[in-house]
Amino acid sequence: MVMPGLDRVANYQPRTVDREIDALIAGGAAAISIEGAKAVGKTATALERVDDAFLLEEPITRELIGAEPGRIVTGRRVLIDEWHHLPTTWDVVRRAVDAGAAAGQFLLTGSASAPHSGTHSGAGRIVTVRMRPMALCERGIGTPTVSLAELLGGGRPPIAGSTDVDLERYVDEIVRSGFPSLRTMSERLRRAQLRGYVDRVVDRDFPDVMGRRVRNPAALRRWLAAYAAATATVTSYDRIRDAATSGEGDKPAKTTTQPYRDTLEALYILDPAPAWMPTNNHIAELASSPKHHLVDPALAVSLLGLGQGALLSGSAGSVSLPRDGVFLGALFESLVALNVRVFAQAAEANVGHLRTHRGDHEVDLIVERDDHKVVAVETKLSATVDDDDVKHLHWLHSEIGEDLLDAVVVTTGPHAYRRPDGIAVVPAALLGP
Repeated sequence: MVMPGLDRVANYQPRTVDREIDALIAGGAAAISIEGAKAVGKTATALERVDDAFLLEEPITRELIGAEPGRIVTGRRVLIDEWHHLPTTWDVVRRAVDAGAAAGQFLLTGSASAPHSGTHSGAGRIVTVRMRPMALCERGIGTPTVSLAELLGGGRPPIAGSTDVDLERYVDEIVRSGFPSLRTMSERLRRAQLRGYVDRVVDRDFPDVMGRRVRNPAALRRWLAAYAAATATVTSYDRIRDAATSGEGDKPAKTTTQPYRDTLEALYILDPAPAWMPTNNHIAELASSPKHHLVDPALAVSLLGLGQGALLSGSAGSVSLPRDGVFLGALFESLVALNVRVFAQAAEANVGHLRTHRGDHEVDLIVERDDHKVVAVETKLSATVDDDDVKHLHWLHSEIGEDLLDAVVVTTGPHAYRRPDGIAVVPAALLGP
């Protein structure tokens, strides 16, 4: 039984997460929940692996399954799409797993992580897999020659490869986004769709998770724009609030703006990188603030009303916050962060960032494997790397020694190589899983 129809995506573009899902099914996982922001491709990925699909955003399907939730147990491989619209389906799946469901029998997708009263966590029964927008190699941008998994393996593998992807192409990829359905659209239509994406978050998805309408949608949009302007920084939430309410005499209380952050994270729209806190080594005065990233840097571009010309000229849009360097550098870092997180997840590694309290030392991304040894990644919006660009990586090595498996600078340049000091220089288009 297919509700309302099993329409697979033509010319499906394989994703890095496919291997993770397939490995879990091969290992016996009966139920897998693929979670992430809307439009990242969860449904298309799930449809490649099922016989039946229940699309719960469809009111008719939701009404039918709501009346008889047991319909989703067909004995075949089933997708329950956007399960959070009908939380009882989660419990039906959990009970079916307890009853001995076959490996890969249930795939669920969800674009909201908010808990539902009375819904079991699914721990031990339903495995959760995060899905993000497409990495560059998934978009067909370049052929990777440097594997993050190999870097995490230690041994300082050889670094080589060349690409013709240049700065203008990276800017194009930033504005084009990693949302599969948007990538082939005309520029004007894509801009309209990105604006519509934000509108839907504010007007529909946000109230669905909050359980009530947004009292001041314009204020939420301003907060999102201020957050976008803070991309790749550790700007305090108080400063983001102040930037969003510039010119207003009475600033909203934290109790007003805190739900913005919590709900947008639950919707996977915010994707901050947590501060890395080493356990094997004790580095003095590490800051604990997250580094701000949206799920896709294209949303930041849209929220600030920018285009490729404005980015290349150094504009930061209508909402500005103090930062080091040009805003395009922050967006490039966010694009690299998206790629690294996709690849790190495939390698079962965690990603954070490092910053000392006074900002004396910073490393853009720290990729940590299960024994707490790390690969450190810096980004640079340039084709060249000089000694000043690697000083924080050398400092980190002096602090943690052999726990630093490798150190990398990701650039917009044409060649991948190792510097004489051992640090890898890798164009973004050549980095892969």
